[in-house]
Amino acid sequence: MNRNLSLGLGLLAFALTPVLAQTAAPTVPTGPTGKIHGHVTNPTGVSTTNGSVSLSNDGGHTSKFTFPVNASGDYTGVATPGTYTVVYRAPETPADKMVDSIDNVKVILNQDVMQDIDMSRAAFIDKLSPEQKKQLEDIKKHNSEALKANEVIKNLNADLRTVTQDVKDADSARDTAKSQLPATATKAEIDAKEAEIRATKYGEIESLMLKDTAAKPDASVLWAQLGQAQIGLKKYDEAIESYKKALDLETASKKPNLNIQGSAYSGMGEVYARTGKADDALTAYDSAAKINPSQASFYLRNEAVIFYQVGNADAQVTASDKAITVDPTQPLVYYLKGNGLVQKTTMDDKTHKLVAPAGCLEAYQKYLELSPTGPYATEVKGILAGFDQKIDTSYKAPKAGKK
Repeated sequence: MNRNLSLGLGLLAFALTPVLAQTAAPTVPTGPTGKIHGHVTNPTGVSTTNGSVSLSNDGGHTSKFTFPVNASGDYTGVATPGTYTVVYRAPETPADKMVDSIDNVKVILNQDVMQDIDMSRAAFIDKLSPEQKKQLEDIKKHNSEALKANEVIKNLNADLRTVTQDVKDADSARDTAKSQLPATATKAEIDAKEAEIRATKYGEIESLMLKDTAAKPDASVLWAQLGQAQIGLKKYDEAIESYKKALDLETASKKPNLNIQGSAYSGMGEVYARTGKADDALTAYDSAAKINPSQASFYLRNEAVIFYQVGNADAQVTASDKAITVDPTQPLVYYLKGNGLVQKTTMDDKTHKLVAPAGCLEAYQKYLELSPTGPYATEVKGILAGFDQKIDTSYKAPKAGKK
């Protein structure tokens, strides 16, 4: 659920007022030459990334050599050795004017001379009108705020990348636990090590997101990630509040993010399921699927898994049916449906044979059809054998959108 944050706080450029000059077509140097290069900076201290720099030997009235300013704010070129006025013009500067000039710059034979054009220098600023000076101060203030905000965003994005890896590490905690323990480790030891790893990873996520939501409380993705960490730490009440905060921000947003909204509702559904509020959980998961239909099968499959984990067989079956309706190609949900139904197996009083609930054996058959060598295949085959069932892969799941 990771998302990079960005702000529309780009640095502003200063409106440069040209002064009188006159340009002519630049000439190509002939004979011996020297080089000149430099960087152009506007009055706010930001690089100027367009326009041109010219060399004039009549005080800037005409241009003898002209060089473009590139996207980095640099210019370079060759010219006949001599003493020049270096002139900067913006793209919109009229042909008979210039923005800035520096006198007595020497181009030396077979040398590369550096000459920056820094319009934040006092000599340039002093020539501005009071209105321009006021505008410049306002822009500097805005740019300073933008730089601070962008630095915050940079740090948040770095934290979100850490969170993404922590979530992956938490998901693979059991495999990590097994790799860190000796081969003779008991299940209890593996369980304890897994819990320790998960607690460490979710603890780090919570710490980062508590810090980041304080720094930027209007970023919904941070609250959603905080909620996920709090679920991992079993801080369910806090998780609900974090998810509600994420949803409130998304509701107020001009451009709501469906992934964040769906994840928040799904997270709330998990909390409700784990705290025995099945009806609220079903509603929350339905909201997730409705608001972000592209991820509906993912949300509903997870819903079935969570109800399986908490031992709510009825809700597990309901969630599995919803997941099958949205995507009938997922083997796991057929297993979960069968697993939920098989718990209601009865015995025929006359034949003393086991009687599976309607749809149970068909769900198990479909699981084998879709995943004949899957992780639950052996278990499912044993269950079907217990009901004297022959493995049949002719069962057809309902098409998406139909029950």
